[in-house]
Parts: sequence; C-alpha cells; structure tokens
Amino acid sequence: KDASRVQSHLKKHMVHKFIFVDWTIKLIIVFVRATRSRFASIYYYFVRSASKKAATSMTPKVTTSLLPFMLVALGRFGPSSVRAFGPTTTSTTFIRPTSRMMQRTFSSSSSALSSSESPEGEEEEYDLVVIGGGSGGVRASRISAGYGKKVAILEPQLQHGAPNYSALGGTCVNVGCVPKKLMVFASRYPRMIAETSGYGWEGAGPGQFKWETFMEYKDEEITRLNNVYQNFVLKNAGVEIIEGFGVLNGTNTVLVKQGTGDGGVEGKVVRTLKTKNTVIAVGGWPNLPHIPGVEHVITSNEIFYLKEQPKRIVIVGGGFIALEFAQIMDGLGSEVTLMYRGDLFLRGFDQDFREFLRDEMKENSNINLEFNTNPNEIIKNDDGSLTVVTEDGNKVECDAVMMATGRNGKIDGIGLESAGVETKGSFIPVSEYSKTNVDNIYAVGDVTNRIALTPVALMEGHSLADTLFGGKDRPVDHEFVASTVFTTPELATIGYTEEQAAEKFKDISVFKTRFRPMAHSFPKSETYSMFKIIVETKTDKVVGVHIATDSAGEIMQGVAVAVKMGATKADFDATIGIHPTSAEELVTMRSPSYEYKDGKKVEA
Repeated sequence: KDASRVQSHLKKHMVHKFIFVDWTIKLIIVFVRATRSRFASIYYYFVRSASKKAATSMTPKVTTSLLPFMLVALGRFGPSSVRAFGPTTTSTTFIRPTSRMMQRTFSSSSSALSSSESPEGEEEEYDLVVIGGGSGGVRASRISAGYGKKVAILEPQLQHGAPNYSALGGTCVNVGCVPKKLMVFASRYPRMIAETSGYGWEGAGPGQFKWETFMEYKDEEITRLNNVYQNFVLKNAGVEIIEGFGVLNGTNTVLVKQGTGDGGVEGKVVRTLKTKNTVIAVGGWPNLPHIPGVEHVITSNEIFYLKEQPKRIVIVGGGFIALEFAQIMDGLGSEVTLMYRGDLFLRGFDQDFREFLRDEMKENSNINLEFNTNPNEIIKNDDGSLTVVTEDGNKVECDAVMMATGRNGKIDGIGLESAGVETKGSFIPVSEYSKTNVDNIYAVGDVTNRIALTPVALMEGHSLADTLFGGKDRPVDHEFVASTVFTTPELATIGYTEEQAAEKFKDISVFKTRFRPMAHSFPKSETYSMFKIIVETKTDKVVGVHIATDSAGEIMQGVAVAVKMGATKADFDATIGIHPTSAEELVTMRSPSYEYKDGKKVEA
C-alpha cells in the first residue's frame, strides 16, 4: 500500500499529543518501503481498524508493542526486497525527522535503502540539492536537513585521490588546509632541533625525513576524515549522499552522472533529481599558464600524491599557496626555487609584512627567491628531470615544477547555461544571500570568488540554510575575516591593511613593533616577530591587526573576536597582558609609531 495513504489516514484519526504516534507513522513508512510485502497491508488494516475505534485511547504501551514486529520484519525482509527496485545510493534517509534523535534513528548506513524513490519508483522532489561536497556544500546541506528538509548532496568521489583529488570535505580536507598543515608541522622540526644546542641539548639532529612514510600516514588521516564526513557529519544529519557528478538541467532538475571523464562529467546519466532549490558548491581548481611543457608540471593537487620527494623543485607563484609550499619543501630538505612575476609576493597583504616575510625567508631559509621572473617553457629531459626556461632566457634544472598561479571556479560541464545562471569568467556572481541571478539557484564557497577560505564557505553555507529554511534573515558578512599564511613565521591578519585603512578612513594611528621573541633570542637565532595595530583615530576603533610570529594563527583567533565585536584601542589598553608571551605586545603598545592625516603619513 502507498505509504502516503497510511500516513494521511493516521494523521486524520490519531491523537497527535503522543510522540509515539509520530514514531508509528514513520515506522509504517519505513516498513512499507522496505518490505513491499503483505505484512505492510496487514499492519495497515490493523492500524486503520484500531485507530477508528480507539484513537483517543492510543497509548505508548500499545504503540510500543508494535515496534518489535516492525523492526524484525524490516531487518528480515528490507534489504533483499529493496534491491529489486531501481538504483541505489550511498546514504539515505527514510523520512524527514522532526528531531535530532529521529534523524539518527532513521538514517541508514546501507546503500541498499533509498528514500529518493516513491513506491512507484518515481523520484520525489527534494527541498534542496547541493552540488559539491566541500565545506560550504556540507554545511548548507547539514543545516538544511536539521530544519527537517529533504536534502541530497552530490560529490563525484567519496574518497580522496585521483582523478578529482577532492572528495567529501572538499579541497580543504583532501588537498588543502588539512594535509598542508600536516606538512607544515613536519617541515618545522629541523629548525626547532637546530636551536636545541642553545638550550643545552648536545648531539641533537633532525634525522632523515621519510617522504613515503609521511604520505602513508597522511593518506590514513584523510581517509579517516572522509569517513567522518560521510558516516557522521552528513548521515547523522539526515542528508542523502550521492556519489556522482551533478549537472543542472533547467532550474529544477539535477542530473547525476557517473563513469568516464573528469568526475563523470562525460559519463552516463544514472539518475534525475527534482528539486525546489539548488546550491552550487563545486569549489575551485588550480589555474595553469598556457606555456609549452605545462603538461609536465604539478599543482597543489598532485603534490600530496607524489611517490618520491623531489630533491629540487621550482615553485611558481606569489600567493599564500606558493609561499607555504616553498617553506614546506625547504624545511623537508628539498632545494627550492621560488619564481614570482612581480616585485614582491603576497599582493594585497600589508606592505610591511610582505617585506618582513621576504627578509625572514632570506635570513632563515635556503629558498632561492627570484622576483620579476616568469617561466616561458618547461622541458622534460631524457633522465626524467625538468628544465625551466624563464622569459629572460635563464634555465633552472629541477625534478619537479609546481604551479601555484591562482585558482579558477570549477564550473565546466555543470550545466549552468541550461538554467540561465550568469557567470563572470569561471566564477558565479551572487548576492549577499548567495543567490545567483536565478531565484532558486544559489552558490557558496570558492566558486563565487568572494573570499576563498574554508571558514568563509562554512559561514556562507550556514547563512544560506538559515535564510532559506530557518526563518532567519542572514546575509553573509565578509568584513573582518581573519586569516593566516602558514609560513615560518606565520602571518596572521584581520581587517584592513595600513594602505587600505589610510585610503578608507583617512585619519588613522599605527602601532607597530618588531622584536626577537624569547624562544629564539635565548639560543641566539636571528628570527624576529612583528606586530601591528591600526586604529581609526576618530572612533578609536581597531580596524586592522597584523601579526607575524610563531603560532600567529592561534593568537589571531582570539584577537578576531575582539575586532569583530568592535573593540577600541582603549579596550586593548585596558586588557592585562599574559607574561612572558609575544602576544602581550598587543596590549602594551601605548604610543603610535606614526599617524595618517587626511590619508597622508605623518611621523609621530
């Protein structure tokens, strides 16, 4: 019998003050879909008769007595019977539960059970389909499901590795923040060990780094995280996980493709999803320059899967990815050449800190910095090595070339044109509510080209779900977003740079200090830290904080709360410092180093 008929009948005749009645309704749906047998009909007529005669006397005891029969039957007949009915999915939810407890109860880890089919085999309409299982997509789907909505999320592959590299968790978990930070940790040990003699430790040495061992452990950790996202984060929330490439087919239909091609984009359509709303959360993909021999390079995808550590590597780019990997590979013992086409890397960051980081890299690393240098050709030699030929004719021999020359939105093949979704280059413009030019199609994360950071994508996905389904008005807020470049030392920042603040606020005060922190001054290392606070003079509000020191990201997270709340310089001054720490400099700088009047610098 049709489950909806049972549900409608019970809602009409049963007393809804008992939560057990709600449980009964949902168990009937589970039972009917799972067994497709006469047991469902028998139970339906039993409940129909009982509900008419004793609707007002339905008790928890009566309802509970039915549960063992249904659960046993479900376990006995469910999987085998459902396999005979249509395609299966990786994760399903039988119903849209009304509580977190029910979500966990009715979420199934079996790929054989599917809620996407009605008893007649037709697709039910989703409240939300999310294309892309990265940070923004996962958050949007999880929060939406928490509001009781029917949600599916599509990801071309559920485990990390080639050909898509990204899987559940997105770039960050698979080929971004997480594995990169693990490599950062590994790369810092030699410098720490080098300072141990200054603390009285004799004979300490860095040992030998085993690339293969590290990569094995890294793969195990990323696999664990993929499984956490699949089996706990999404399934426990009641989100249906579909392994496949999502393609728009008009404004209310998403095709699921699997098979050959990049993530299945050229594959076969295996399923059609009807949806009221769609979120595009496909993320980004490394950009490659159009030069001869570019097919021989690697990117921030492939570097995590190299079988051997390159002894010599050329890294091309001037953003945070290029700088982080230059220091990672240097710390792990590779010979590193960093090429950047401009005068100074980290464009858009505070000028003082760009120069500071350049000086630290020159003093405390073996990286060969080549500014105003751009590769013109990559030649693969007979022995497998590579030669980078620059635009000025110079040649650099190496074993690997890593391009970190920006990222593009990964929109190819996802059918945006079929729905009339406007694009700008490879990105999707959206409103402050993450809405595209099409009313029921949204986009979050890197594909929107706003701020390409994991926590920003999380905020965008959460805000969207709250607005769509939570009855809240939550436009995204991109002001005062903290971030960290995981170089050594780390560079953390929030708010406006000195240059931006002078242009926007005109009158500002700048507090700045540069010093050798205790941890490095004692062993006589030439490693420095720098702190800067930027204050709007008229309001005394702190509008920018920049830190370059050990664990700058950890320090900045706490500072970010204060800045986001609108803290003033007086608030900072009234805060008692923690001694002895480098971070106490933030609350002990009393006199400005210099000021700006009407946008022009005035020395104090």
